[in-house]
Amino acid sequence: MRELIWFLFSTGGLVVAVLAGTLWLRSHPHSAHARRFLFLVALLYAVLTIYGIGEGIGRLLVAVINPLAAGDIPPGRTAIVVLGSSGYTARDWANGTYSIVNRVDATRALEAVRVFRLVDAEWVISSGGRPRPDDPNEASGITLRDAMVTLGVPAARLIVETESRDTHDEAVIIAPLLRNLDVEHVVLVTSGTHMRRSLGTFRAQGIRTIPAIARDPYSAISWSDWILPSDLGLWKSSSVMHEIMGLAYYTARGWYGFS
Repeated sequence: MRELIWFLFSTGGLVVAVLAGTLWLRSHPHSAHARRFLFLVALLYAVLTIYGIGEGIGRLLVAVINPLAAGDIPPGRTAIVVLGSSGYTARDWANGTYSIVNRVDATRALEAVRVFRLVDAEWVISSGGRPRPDDPNEASGITLRDAMVTLGVPAARLIVETESRDTHDEAVIIAPLLRNLDVEHVVLVTSGTHMRRSLGTFRAQGIRTIPAIARDPYSAISWSDWILPSDLGLWKSSSVMHEIMGLAYYTARGWYGFS
């Protein structure tokens, strides 16, 4: 399902939709339905590639969740959970490898380090496995850990989780770990649009968390970025739609806990 959503909201999805409509119209030159289909495809993708529209819908997902401040965390033993998206592994001709975080995880690592310094957390859990067994990239739990160590988090306070394949897996695996750590507060670090689903997924496992949203690494810079069709706009729309569909799916499966 995840791969299908990302494909539909991509240039590949656009090409396939246009090609299908063109072949339909070619085989039925007088079909009004084929013409309407092509028009709707053009209109839909024109809307999806406008950053301002995707950002506006995305802000509804982040509503009332503000950047974390020191006063948001009560005194007591605290653990930080950082959810990874995916790592990136480069390879040379001798098959040597070098793995790093992607842009999304870079901002999550930075936010986790900022929170760590605010509260001097006892533990930081770096979470994220490969979404598919054949994924050639390093697990994001490892690349996130390496980034946070580089940024100043002591390795002795880091715990790495790499078995999960999605947000639900992360909550199921991390919940008993948090109970064993005997902490009083849990701060959850992830991207803004992903936060609402993450909070509910951990809540379904009996873990109440304090949200710490990372900054968006793909934000628009100029006015033209906001109103003109672009790859940035399509990426924003795809990430927002992925979360909306994820919320619906998790709720239907009973994986989402309500307040």
